[in-house]
Amino acid sequence: MKEERRVVGFIAWSTGLLFVASLLTLTFGLSWTPFDRINLLSDVMRRDSLSAEGIAKKDRSDSVRITEAPTRSFDRYLTPGRIIGFSSDSTRYTLSNFLSKLHQLNTTKKGKIRIAYFGDSMIEGDLITQTLRELLQKRFGGAGVGYVPITSIVAGFRQTARADYSRGWTDNNFKSNSGLQPLFISGHAFSSQSDWARYTNATRVDSNQILEKVLLCGPADQASLFVNDELQDLTATRSFNRIVLRTDADRTLKIGATATTPVLYGISFETSDGILVDNFSFRGITGIELAKLSANWLRSIQEQQPYDLIVFQYGVNLLFRPMDKDFKWYGRAMQPVIERFKQQFPTADVLVVSTADRAFRYQGTYASAMGIDSLVRVQAKTAFDARVAFYNQFATMGVTNSIVDWAKRNPPWAGRDHVHPNARGAAWLGETLYAALLHEYALYQSTLNK
Repeated sequence: MKEERRVVGFIAWSTGLLFVASLLTLTFGLSWTPFDRINLLSDVMRRDSLSAEGIAKKDRSDSVRITEAPTRSFDRYLTPGRIIGFSSDSTRYTLSNFLSKLHQLNTTKKGKIRIAYFGDSMIEGDLITQTLRELLQKRFGGAGVGYVPITSIVAGFRQTARADYSRGWTDNNFKSNSGLQPLFISGHAFSSQSDWARYTNATRVDSNQILEKVLLCGPADQASLFVNDELQDLTATRSFNRIVLRTDADRTLKIGATATTPVLYGISFETSDGILVDNFSFRGITGIELAKLSANWLRSIQEQQPYDLIVFQYGVNLLFRPMDKDFKWYGRAMQPVIERFKQQFPTADVLVVSTADRAFRYQGTYASAMGIDSLVRVQAKTAFDARVAFYNQFATMGVTNSIVDWAKRNPPWAGRDHVHPNARGAAWLGETLYAALLHEYALYQSTLNK
């Protein structure tokens, strides 16, 4: 009992002392920042900072104009077929940096816009991105397939770039990285001392169109590479290097590794002006694997190959168990990835594309994964908190059981796995995303006219 009395007495004595100190500071106008946080009377007897007296005490030299940010509405993530910045004003555009560059390209026909489109097997083989690329290049100019990896498990499936290569290349990647060399943003790094590879740009390009064939590689002293069977010395002194191997109308390029060939990341077919869309697909991942790429490494890529729009489309690999509903952990893991890309690619806008629909068999009937609404909401919340744009692909498809409907169509738009849209479905997804981008551009243009 004595101990309890001592504790009570100590609390009463401390509270009384704190009360007296609080009263004195308010009475005599004293202030000490650490004490202000625990002042018992500060919330009860504070002076109105908006009163005439309070305003008079403000620094009159402060003439900075404060513009109130537009009201944000999270529920706008439910909107189908639109790219949103969560502004409650539906006439307000998002992706401002990208749209500014797009307008400049549309006006002058000069300049290069790069789009990095990250995703899983949903965009494998250049699905979705090939349609988006074709439509953007037709509207705003440019040609070429952009990034092509040295080797690929879907090389025989991809229609926009043909690739043939020897089988000795070493592919370090997100799932088999030795840790001895940095991976490219594609999640791959290739090495060899004697292998070869041949690539053909198969996008719709005028036969007279000049294409740059660019090697993407790491550093090496006295580097060399066979280019179209001719030995060529390379200047590869940076952490990340872009080396133009050929600039001509030829659609095919052959390379061969030597003992001094640096780590290779891929080849890029591109024009000097226009839009490029790089497909960075990696089967079976969720996007959080991109956290393995360091900030310094991303910065070195940005310095040589800056992007104007970065798209993250993931989700179906999170829905691998039919009963899962809680994906809050994914938001906590993915947001730092988005923030890192925002910081290291400061001139790029970021767009989060939600998961598409996918189905499981429940009680003998295919239906959308029961956790898909929760996942889309988490993805939208991640974009909202990171203050980047969002596109609800699930809602655009037709929400619940849309993939089931797509698989039943004649001809079908999705495979029997009820996960992957086929070429028809993927083309439609590319078209709708293109239409959403054009809608934002129209809003941007209307603002300029005003």
